[in-house]
Amino acid sequence: MRLTTRLRSNAMRLLASDFILQRRRSRGRKRRVAQGQAPTIYYFHQVDDPYSFIIAQQLMSFSEASSVPIKPFLVSDPTDSFKGDAARFDAWAMEDANNIAPFLGEPLPIANGANTPSLPDESQRLAAQAALAPALNRSLAEFTLQALHIGRALWRHEMHATPDKIAGTITRTERAKKAVTEGNSMRSSLGHYQSGTLYFDGEWYWGADRLPRLLERLIEEDHCPTMAADFNPYQHGSIKPLTVDTPVVDAITLEYFPSLRSPYSAIAHAAVEALIKRSGVNLRLRPVMPMLMRGVTAPRPKQQYIISDCTREARAKGIPFGNFVDPFGEPVRREFALFPGALAQGKGMAFIGAYLSGAFSEGIDIDSKRGLQQVVTNAELEWQATANHHDSIAWSDLLEDNVNAMLQAGLWGVPSFRISSPGEPDFCCWGQDRIWRVEHELARRSQAPLT
Repeated sequence: MRLTTRLRSNAMRLLASDFILQRRRSRGRKRRVAQGQAPTIYYFHQVDDPYSFIIAQQLMSFSEASSVPIKPFLVSDPTDSFKGDAARFDAWAMEDANNIAPFLGEPLPIANGANTPSLPDESQRLAAQAALAPALNRSLAEFTLQALHIGRALWRHEMHATPDKIAGTITRTERAKKAVTEGNSMRSSLGHYQSGTLYFDGEWYWGADRLPRLLERLIEEDHCPTMAADFNPYQHGSIKPLTVDTPVVDAITLEYFPSLRSPYSAIAHAAVEALIKRSGVNLRLRPVMPMLMRGVTAPRPKQQYIISDCTREARAKGIPFGNFVDPFGEPVRREFALFPGALAQGKGMAFIGAYLSGAFSEGIDIDSKRGLQQVVTNAELEWQATANHHDSIAWSDLLEDNVNAMLQAGLWGVPSFRISSPGEPDFCCWGQDRIWRVEHELARRSQAPLT
């Protein structure tokens, strides 16, 4: 294994280790105790973040399941460097949140005359911050009540500035800006960048999907009764997820966009395979080049959170994860050159799965020919037929076509999914947290008449 690969791999293994997890928690706990504070969950709310609107609906029921108080902060959106694709970030967040909101609570409000939710303008955002800031110092019940009331008005584009009354020596707008600055500073000092997040003693949890993980930790540390373990954020939604219990109709196609350097692809792949097998959906497998290898930025705090979050999800789901050999640069290119041969043998999914398993859980030296041969063998492929396939030289064109298709769908991260069928617009979603949404859409379209 080359030195650079070994160094990156060792760093990733350390980040995913139980030692680092416990040290992170210990440091967070010691920091809190040194400040004379009782155990407290910090919640970071952004008024024009649709994910914040969703999670705010869950806070009171979550708080009732836990004995740890929740302290809210106001924050602004992450800087462009943390957005991955800043030009697409806001539009995708709106579409994704709109797709999941009814399953978690109430749908995102829509402005009068519009068909879909849309972002409010700057003046409305400032007015919403000014209106919500005073509730930061009230009870959680009052804060969430105001956050949702103001959020509904904001997303309906009905939020208008009121006279900027003086509160002591500063105006309401100035007080709100000060609150946002303080919230941003607190979030940054604790090592994160995103809104709609919760922090507890050294560990971060983003979005409603991570509330069960936080609750599991609180139970583990005796901060709430074990009877609270059945908390499910999806039990509050107006729409229940459907499951595929019969094969979907032939007219439906699922495009699956994984990456060979994506830890989220690694922990999602087996579930995607199971869904494809269970549903019988027509699959178009479209792997893409890793984000960092196509210029999508990921600052260090984001990389660290991704590894820690993937490790936590893998452990919760019993998925082997953490014995890394970081597939970056030339190893990825060499492996992708084998993909056309694997696809020609009808083993594309098995090949992707074997590589992800080798890179993220088995520690196979994918930086060597022997390691690549082991991956091919694990996928039950024949080496010569795979390595010498006539399309092997055209792998880069194939991946370029795949990534362009993904970008045209408004996506840039992995794993991503696109469902197409006659008579309906394409359905797109992104992330291992959305596999249930893919299944729901496959089931819904299969039950609906297709024209």
